[in-house]
Amino acid sequence: MHPSLSNSPADLIAGSWRVPSGPAISSRNPAAPDRVVWSGFSSVDHVAEAVSAARAALPVWSAFPRERRFAALRRFQKLCTARVDQITTLIRDETGKPTWDSKAEAQLLSNKVDITLDESPSAPGVHSPLARVSGFDLKLADTRSGRCWFRPHGVMAVLGPFNFPAHLPNGHIIPALALGNTIVFKPSDKTPGVGQLLAELLNQALAEEGAPPGVVNLIQGGADVASALVAHDDIDGVLFTGSWPVGRRIMQANLDRPGRILALEMGGNNASVVLPDADLRQAAIEIVRCAFITAGQRCTCTRRVIVHSAVADKLIPAIAKAASNLIVGDPAADHPVFMGPVISAAARQSILEAQSALARAGGESIMPCTPIDMPGGGWYISP
Repeated sequence: MHPSLSNSPADLIAGSWRVPSGPAISSRNPAAPDRVVWSGFSSVDHVAEAVSAARAALPVWSAFPRERRFAALRRFQKLCTARVDQITTLIRDETGKPTWDSKAEAQLLSNKVDITLDESPSAPGVHSPLARVSGFDLKLADTRSGRCWFRPHGVMAVLGPFNFPAHLPNGHIIPALALGNTIVFKPSDKTPGVGQLLAELLNQALAEEGAPPGVVNLIQGGADVASALVAHDDIDGVLFTGSWPVGRRIMQANLDRPGRILALEMGGNNASVVLPDADLRQAAIEIVRCAFITAGQRCTCTRRVIVHSAVADKLIPAIAKAASNLIVGDPAADHPVFMGPVISAAARQSILEAQSALARAGGESIMPCTPIDMPGGGWYISP
């Protein structure tokens, strides 16, 4: 068990930590694959139990005054702030993100609470998050008025990704809890440890504020568990961050459920466009920074550069030079490291195969990426 965790690897159902009896799953440190970060089991049977627990908690939690729900989120915020170093270490060890990158993600957990509960006065045309979901009255005539109010949508299934295993699911969970919904959370099977830590912190905060058990539930597993969850008849929404093929399958599984919220974030194919009047030095730096941060595994990473022909001969070599100077190394190193390893051997292989496919299709490889051998192994690859 990773020292950042308080409980042995398990699922969280109705406030109790329960060890599944199904297939084994584990995560390894991408910088040192012989080091196991989290090792446990999964069970498809736990899906129905977790959904039932969330459904049972919904009437009580949604009936809480919003100030009481907000107090639970503020308590969660304090826990995240107090344990930011432990959260950072676990993110680093399970994803391979350098310490500075992992800490930036860890700090986003508490920031999300501030963003969600922001009630600052709105500027013209700008509304704080809470203002968008606060009820209001509208005068229709001298003797008639209209009233708008908002209610919780229900039980929300949250499926998290590996690249931001804490921040992105937290970004779904905090607003959902604030408005009185309940949660069944399935982390990526590549980062189950961070998923468990997030559930531990949420569960502790909720319990300390007197919330009913089952407001947040955690189920670990792979595609079989995810498929069972997103197709379960008793959930009211699916909040997903991940790949396009998986998101498409989620949408197909819910075509006959028009009342179910589907929030599907499925990556990007982001382009930088550089015109002749650009600061070319700054353009090269920003393109490289955005392309290779988190080893290129962010949905916001630059994937394409569209360059005006008038400056292409200057910019393209500058991009290659800047990329060649990036420091790739141990995420836990004391010296500055910009890029750690990618998440797995399969991920590294897919990058190399994509590069070969582009070359076979007639592309020119300006700066070929290659595997990098490091002490302790690891899934390192050059830009």
